[in-house]
Amino acid sequence: MGKYFGTDGFRGEANVNLTVEHAYKVGRYLGYYYGKNHEDGKASIVIGKDTRRSSYMFEYALVAGLTASGADAYLMHVTPTPSVSYIVRLDEFDCGIMISASHNPYYDNGIKVINGQGYKLEASVEAEIEAYIDGEIPEIPYATKEMIGKTVDYAIGRNRYIGYLITLVTKSYKNMRVGLDCANGASSTVAKAVFEAVGAKTYVINNEPNGTNINTNCGSTHIEQLQALVKEKQLDIGFAYDGDADRCLAVDENGEIIDGDKILYACGCHMSDKGILNNNTIVTTVMSNLGLYKALHKKGICYEKTAVGDKYVFENMMENNHSLGGEQSGHIIFSKYATTGDGVLTSIKLMEVMLEKKVKASELFRDLKIYPQLLKNVRVKSKPEAKADADVMAAVHHVEKELGEDGRILLRESGTEPVIRVMVEATTDELCEKYVNEVVEVIKKKGHEA
Repeated sequence: MGKYFGTDGFRGEANVNLTVEHAYKVGRYLGYYYGKNHEDGKASIVIGKDTRRSSYMFEYALVAGLTASGADAYLMHVTPTPSVSYIVRLDEFDCGIMISASHNPYYDNGIKVINGQGYKLEASVEAEIEAYIDGEIPEIPYATKEMIGKTVDYAIGRNRYIGYLITLVTKSYKNMRVGLDCANGASSTVAKAVFEAVGAKTYVINNEPNGTNINTNCGSTHIEQLQALVKEKQLDIGFAYDGDADRCLAVDENGEIIDGDKILYACGCHMSDKGILNNNTIVTTVMSNLGLYKALHKKGICYEKTAVGDKYVFENMMENNHSLGGEQSGHIIFSKYATTGDGVLTSIKLMEVMLEKKVKASELFRDLKIYPQLLKNVRVKSKPEAKADADVMAAVHHVEKELGEDGRILLRESGTEPVIRVMVEATTDELCEKYVNEVVEVIKKKGHEA
């Protein structure tokens, strides 16, 4: 990770550690960098945003920087992250920018840059942007006269993305009753339109963003509302998205949560049965549940593990030509259809499994036993110092020894927040609680807590 760019872009609290000046300079450098690839010096860059109040501020700052460097800025307005990735590839933009802090609170925001292939921006270019922000690169020239860039309304890009998703639906959703929790975020412009276009009876909640209610007690990070809706309305299934709609969790007809591991299992087994799971392998992260690996082993399906972050999952998929990968948190990548996690696409693929197998959602996971798992976050002054502390590591090793082959512990740094995450899997919830607390207490006693 760089100084500003983490595993998922440049993220921070709006106008605290991610300011309008930062956004302006990101725009300035991207316009200059991609402009060098054109004889006339004019790059074309598409921008999307989520519903945070600060997203408009950052959009205007980025546009100012881009056009000042001679680039043309195309605005998709409020739209999911995967739609920007799709349109970058489809319409051959030099790059795309998504303004979002994903699942973070409304007061945070982020700048995600997507290259011309629809992938997350190369670390080498992120390093150049950081050097420019810090004044380590000489000032770049301003565009003048007719070379100043223009701004173009490109809402049509979002509509084309909606049309693309609709074409991926293989069966009618007629008579299917589906709940949608849009997290008061970017999926509010897309999800309902897609599901209703293919015949579903939809029940939508948290679809009225006001700039400060994104992810607030709703969406994939607070799924209780969707659980209640599914049970109250006796729905077949419910889907919950995060702020920028690149992740999806679901709720079965009984109100039970279907997390990313369950989605990987259901879709992976279905793809394997049909012979379309490349290399008969699913790419996961180290956070996936031990129960998932045991169930896949019984099915004869292989798996690989990466560091946490859909960026690393996708890199592995591209290097090895795998077709399915994702995270427990709901970032699921179907490489045949997308280059990033896509919440609405994930919904479509899970619906496909249900409809083709002609079973209820809950029946997709009969052979999957999920181990109890507990994750606690500790806000710390320094992630590297807390993780490297000898006493903290001694506590971790003690837990590893106690768990043996009946569980595991994982201590890792968040890629997007000043947080250390402590995760334990064990045979009971009580053991998870006991061992997580042991390590968290040591972190606090050693003075690492912020």
